[in-house]
Amino acid sequence: MSEEPGESVPEASAAAARTVPPNGMRTFLHVLVNTAAANANGLVGTVGGLAFLVTSVLSGFSVGLLGMGWTLAIAIGLTVVALVHLLALRIPEKEPERTEKAAFVDVRGAVAAIRAVPGLFALIIFSTFNNLIGGVYMALMDPYGLELFPVEIWGVVLAVSSTGFIIGGTVVAAKGLGRNPIRTLLLAVALMGVLGAVFTLRDWWWLYAGGIWLYMMLIPVVESAEQTVIQKVVPFEKQGRVFGAATALEVSAAPITSFLIAPIAQFWIIPYLETDAGRQAWGWLLGDGEARGIALVFVFAGIAMVIAAILASTTRVYRTLSAEYAVAPETVAGPEGSNAEGSNAEGVDASDAPGSAEPPARPPGPASAAQARGGVSSQE
Repeated sequence: MSEEPGESVPEASAAAARTVPPNGMRTFLHVLVNTAAANANGLVGTVGGLAFLVTSVLSGFSVGLLGMGWTLAIAIGLTVVALVHLLALRIPEKEPERTEKAAFVDVRGAVAAIRAVPGLFALIIFSTFNNLIGGVYMALMDPYGLELFPVEIWGVVLAVSSTGFIIGGTVVAAKGLGRNPIRTLLLAVALMGVLGAVFTLRDWWWLYAGGIWLYMMLIPVVESAEQTVIQKVVPFEKQGRVFGAATALEVSAAPITSFLIAPIAQFWIIPYLETDAGRQAWGWLLGDGEARGIALVFVFAGIAMVIAAILASTTRVYRTLSAEYAVAPETVAGPEGSNAEGSNAEGVDASDAPGSAEPPARPPGPASAAQARGGVSSQE
């Protein structure tokens, strides 16, 4: 890969942003609008897509015309402006209940809250693994795109493809995630793996751009599904700890893979695919063209995602967590401390959970086993 001035890391900040799930924003919106968690999470995906569209165009032209230094300065300046604006916002929420003698960083409390829900830790580990594979795309999507487009045009391509992000978030906001968001998550991850494996099989710009568009359409589905499950099965006052622990694990995964795969691709895989032996071994699959080494990495990363999703869907943990989600009520502290508690916002019946029988009627008291273990009593 050639590295011309101004083209080495033109979309690095945008690529990094793609891996950060806005957990706090999702919970905040869920509280503020007092709507179903899945629909609120979809709205966050839509807003993220709009932001991605604008920043992709501006960052592409900024790097191409002003250079990386001025681009970083502008980004930092606008971030400071946004943080100052946030200081003036007030959330209409009652004072949260605090655990007595809890540490400022309550790692033990976070672990206890996660362990209280059977299968939740496995969901977080799966999402961490998914981000680990996603780090491959975070590191190599932009270098591959710059092999096909000038830096300014690449920014426009990302902006257009980010409409997929908007569409995906809008669909989730309007329709929700179905009866079982965990099943929806695994299906979306498998489809992302298929897309990631095929959108660089040939160095056709339309194949790559179209694949990215479809890939981004699935990102809000995956992120919203995980957040919806956590918001449903974890008591509201413990969600901050769970989200914090999940984010710490998941967000740390992608940079690790990015750091490892970039030099491996540059110094070993890409040179190998440029040799006669490499072309003879993989030409039937990847054809001729630019950056066939990156394409090979994408193929194996996509296959890994598909295999992980299929294996996860066959596990007992998947069935257990699906059943836990089915019986847990929708509980959230709404504006001014009002509580919205009721049946599953997605209309889930326990009998719809895969691999589970129809549960018996629950006695008065905590609405789910997860909440009982978390020590949350039924609310008035």
